[in-house]
Amino acid sequence: MSTSEPSLDPSHTPEPSSVAAGVATLEETPKAKASFTLKDGLQILGIALLIALFLRGCVLEGFRIPSESMEKSLLKGDFVLVSKLHYGPRLPLTVGVPLTNWYFEDFSLPYLRLPGFTSIRRSDAIVFNYPAEEAPVDRRMHYIKRVVGLPGDSVSIRDKQLYVNGLSMPLAETMQQNWIITMDTGARLPVDSLRILGASEVTMRGRSRANFVATPALAERVASWEGVVDVTPNVQAQDPSFGMRIFPPGSAFGRDHYGPLSIPARGDTITLSSSNWLMYKDLIERYEHHHTRMLPNGTFEIDSVRTTQYVVEQDYYFVLGDNRDSSVDSRVWGFVPMDHVVGKAVFVYFSWDSEQGRVRANRILKSIH
Repeated sequence: MSTSEPSLDPSHTPEPSSVAAGVATLEETPKAKASFTLKDGLQILGIALLIALFLRGCVLEGFRIPSESMEKSLLKGDFVLVSKLHYGPRLPLTVGVPLTNWYFEDFSLPYLRLPGFTSIRRSDAIVFNYPAEEAPVDRRMHYIKRVVGLPGDSVSIRDKQLYVNGLSMPLAETMQQNWIITMDTGARLPVDSLRILGASEVTMRGRSRANFVATPALAERVASWEGVVDVTPNVQAQDPSFGMRIFPPGSAFGRDHYGPLSIPARGDTITLSSSNWLMYKDLIERYEHHHTRMLPNGTFEIDSVRTTQYVVEQDYYFVLGDNRDSSVDSRVWGFVPMDHVVGKAVFVYFSWDSEQGRVRANRILKSIH
């Protein structure tokens, strides 16, 4: 065997010179030193910020429910995640500093929405920019309501009952409204029991009647109590003067007696008249950005062109709050334009009960239907 090959004999001992040389080689090898500079940190922070802004702008965004208008579906203090992928992400309409209210007031971008994987459906809970606010669309306050009328639908309310295209749309199990309970003479209403079961705004109306806000299931349960004569929806009488605070302006509609009202769809041709001008004036001017005026002879001028017709340029929706008697919604300020829609509310990721000062653990990760 050649003396140049390494020996496998355990008794073989390397020459001292070889060991020394090996040690010297290891000691003389410089160690690599890790370095993390301020520049590296800023780069990582910048990338993380860009990813966060992309996710917030195009995928998901969180919102807090500030009022009772969607109870019992959504509670005040719920934090919801809104999907922008469902209907397609809406690109920014203004240019400003992210996560602030500052923007260039004299500069705007055209409306553009990327493709989504579904269209808006009836009963979707959507987040949108408040149409009645005076500000650029994407800088307006965020509202959340439930879609009840799609483009082309006819919506009406009779004695508190919603009808869409002539079909009755009963309250879902998580929706609520105001009810009247009538008791037998001498019977006593167990107010505390009502509140424990989830009723709110319990108000006595004399000795044998009371108002309360509750879901249909709770109202049905209360109707079966001993001493209860009946439980019926608390319908407000139709009052023409109340119509001045109802959409469309000047109509005789009320919250519990409304419509019928047709929801505009993209491509619809509207024949304008003095009777419907107040309903469509905002649509043409505020939402579709045309200059208009009504002429003394009963015709109209749109962008300096005389006409009696107008072709709708985008889809519109009619929305209501699930808490029907405590909601400012389409009955008050009208249609929701498609370019105001932010996304679909998909689930509750956190919930805080400010009255009790505690987390509502049973609502965390709860789907929104």
